[in-house]
Formats: sequence, C-alpha cells, structure tokens
Amino acid sequence: MIEIKETSLLKKSLLAVALTSLMLAAGCGEQNEKNAENGRPANIESSAAASVSDGSASDEKNQKPAAKTKAVVKIAYLPITHALTGFELAEESKLKDLGFSVELVRFGSWTELIDALNAGKVDGAVALVELIMKAREQGIDVHLASLAHHDGNVMIIGSSYSSMADLKGKTVAVPHRQSTHYLLLNDALAKENLTVADVNVIEMAPPEMPSALASGQIAGYCVAEPFGARAVTLNLGKVLYQSKDLWPDSVCCGFALSGRFVTENPEIAARLLESVRVSGANLDKDRSHASELASRYLNVPGNVLDLSLEWISFGNPDISKEQYEILRDRVVKYGLSGNPPLYEDIIVNVR
Repeated sequence: MIEIKETSLLKKSLLAVALTSLMLAAGCGEQNEKNAENGRPANIESSAAASVSDGSASDEKNQKPAAKTKAVVKIAYLPITHALTGFELAEESKLKDLGFSVELVRFGSWTELIDALNAGKVDGAVALVELIMKAREQGIDVHLASLAHHDGNVMIIGSSYSSMADLKGKTVAVPHRQSTHYLLLNDALAKENLTVADVNVIEMAPPEMPSALASGQIAGYCVAEPFGARAVTLNLGKVLYQSKDLWPDSVCCGFALSGRFVTENPEIAARLLESVRVSGANLDKDRSHASELASRYLNVPGNVLDLSLEWISFGNPDISKEQYEILRDRVVKYGLSGNPPLYEDIIVNVR
C-alpha cells in the first residue's frame, strides 16, 4: 500500500510539472509574438545565451587587435640628383619600420611643386630654399626643416667660350629666378665685373638646357644635376665653375614641411628628419648604391650619374644660422627679396 501511494504521488508530481511547462511555453509564445509585432527579435535572451554557449564570447576575448595603419607622408620632388635623399628615404620606408611610409609625388617644374606645397596638397617637398623663403615671406605656413644636399650645381658654358666675359650680351638660362642658380650666376658674372644686366637671363626647364646649348639658343646655364654632367659627357659644353668655387657649401635645396603637418604629427616629423639624416649618410658612404638608386628615378646614362655624384654630397643636413644668413644676404644683394624671413621664422626644429 505504501508503494502504491508513492507511485500515485509521483504521477501527480509529473503531471504538475508537465502542466507548468505547457503554461510557460504558451507564455513564451505569446511574448515572442508580441516581440515580433513590435519589430523586436523573438526571444532575445535565448539568442544571447546561445552566443555564449557556442563560444563566441571566448572568440572575442582571444581576437587580435587590428594592425595600426602607417602614416603616409607625401613628399614632392623634381627628378634631379638633389632629391636623392628623398628617394633613399622612400626606399628605406619600404624596407624598415620607420613609423611612417613615404609617398613620392613627382612634379615637372618648380612652380608646380611649390604651388602644391603651399596649397597643402603634399606634406613636404625637396625644394629650392629660396622658394621656401618666398613662401614664408608671403605668410604661407611652410618651413625649412633641413638641407637636402651640399653643393652639386655647376656653371656650364658653350665649348667655344672661355669665361663669363665671353657671354656678355648673350642668353643664359637658370631653372628659376628664385634659386641658388640665379645667385651663383650673379657670383660668376661678378668675377668679370659684370651683372645680370649684361646678359639676357631666361628661365628654362633643366632637361631642355643641354639641347638649347647645343643649338646655340643659349650660351650657358647654371643648373642642378644631372643636367650639367649631361652637357659635359656629350661634349656640348664645359664646366666653368662648380658651386663650391663660387660659394663654398652653398645652400640650395632643402626639405620643406608644411606647418599643418608638423603641428598635427610632431613625432612623425621628428622621425622623418632623423631618417633624412640617416639616408644622407648612407648615400655618402656607398656611392655605388647612390648611383644605382639614382638610375631608378632618373632617366639618364650611368656615366652622367657618376660624374654628377662627384660634385655633390648628402650628409649632415643641418642648416646653421651662419649658413642661412649668408644665403639671406645674397638674396637681398641680388634683388630676390627686400625682406627675407629671419632664421627663427623659417627654420622648424622638430627634434
């Protein structure tokens, strides 16, 4: 009898549990229908529980953080030997983790390049220092961060001439009036007690100069490399002066940075300039590498590049106040500016 009572009780308990389960299922069904009517997913709690049970929470915990995107620094340049440090910098940023990558932006003229820099279309440029000075003088937020090279300019004259005195009354070309080439031309003329008033000075794209000399369109030119070496190797003209003969350690092209870039990216700007220093030292240390690198960016024969590299160096890119003041005095003396910016107003120290 006792066993019969326990069995009956068990049956009653099971029946009660079954009835309760049916009621709960009905309630959940009603709630799911209400959720569906209100545009909410049915049984959100069950979905969340399922995601935990299938291990997705564990996946989130073990998921690796997304890799940081490298900052891209856009550097404008012209295809000249003076920009070689920029080429080396770009190559180094591909091979090593410098904390940034360099995107080189090629231009065909100094006017196009400086306009892009002044408009903020690039972050920096290998540019004529005189153009950077003019931009600062006009209130544009660009700065000189370092030199790009030392020397590397030549005064070329036609093979039939022997001195600057022979060029009196003739046409002489420079790539831009706001340039060290224009200042060096003035220095060369002064050696013969002449001035730019004694010749016809024109602006000409450097690649056109050797052929213009050969045709007699111009009698001489002062230019960045490798366009002086091209005339020499083709026997179209000769070197009358190297820049070091006229102005030892003359200032020519520098690395310019936009003020916006420096303000927004001070750490990257500091790394960039340190990498410029390393790149320049590498080029001076390994000239065969420098020649090979130049051949990849400049469409000129190897013998032209080899001669060109004899006239230029890239190490120690710092520009001292003394160097800048000599440049500033020449800019005033030869009429490029009446009030060029002071050293403190143009040099940016990002270290």
